[in-house]
Amino acid sequence: MNLLGNVKIDFMSKRKIALIFSLLLIAISIGSIVTRGLNFGLDFTGGTSVVVDFEKTVELDDIRKALKSNNFIDASVQNFGSSKAVQIKFQSTSGKESTQLVEQLKGIVQSLDASAEVGRGDYIGPQVGDELVEQGSLAILYAIIGILLYVTMRFEWRFSLGSVIALVHDVIITVGVFSVVQMEFDLTILAALLAVIGYSLNDTIVVFDRVRENFRAMRKKTPTEVFNTSINQTLSRTIITSLTTVLVLVALFVIGGAMIHGFAFALIVGVVIGTYSSIFVASTATLSLGVTREDLMPVEKEGANLDHIP
Repeated sequence: MNLLGNVKIDFMSKRKIALIFSLLLIAISIGSIVTRGLNFGLDFTGGTSVVVDFEKTVELDDIRKALKSNNFIDASVQNFGSSKAVQIKFQSTSGKESTQLVEQLKGIVQSLDASAEVGRGDYIGPQVGDELVEQGSLAILYAIIGILLYVTMRFEWRFSLGSVIALVHDVIITVGVFSVVQMEFDLTILAALLAVIGYSLNDTIVVFDRVRENFRAMRKKTPTEVFNTSINQTLSRTIITSLTTVLVLVALFVIGGAMIHGFAFALIVGVVIGTYSSIFVASTATLSLGVTREDLMPVEKEGANLDHIP
């Protein structure tokens, strides 16, 4: 059932405006990444993570103020599973320095609550962080290459390039948003980027499936008309899926705790941008590459009509 009825929006007539809008977002994203960079978390930069257990709930702001007054300026403080457990992350350059800082941290925390139990500090070296950056980048690259091959085999190479252009568009803008707002970028955000790629591709494949069906059924329509009709036919599904997904992610962002704020935020941005790109970017790119009905028609085997003759 199509909740939007027989809606007929001329999306493709707006593709030049969408192109300018996308290029503007990409330019801002790349400019911010180059000039401001990303606020990498300890997963990438290296440092120490300590979990502190309190007997009663402690205000995080009180802990932050105490740490800042003792030169733990860049320390990250957030609840860890419950309001009585707190995870503290801070920069350290070696295992020896990490041990010394943990002992100093213990004194600071116990000055707030003498019964607080400070766990053993988990030190992550900068070399490990560099490897995570490299492996994470390769994971995204391999995912895009796999998608390129999959869509090529299922549809046609122009559709494949169109979907990959949309995915690269989504990843750049999502990462750019993190650069602009300087939210911490850690392994959970990297996982969210891979989830965004999968979500965006799924939405694009739904549109492309309908495009392929309509190319074969609507023989007198131009490619632009076929794409417009296909997007309108799948619009109800796209809006409902995206809206329900965003509602869940907003709930996670608001009440899910600091541990998943970044993850939920990345997915919210990715789903919104991915929905936009599946309608405008992927379809516009594929149309610009010159896809035609003949590209999607099944190849007829020469002499197939004579196969029944013994």
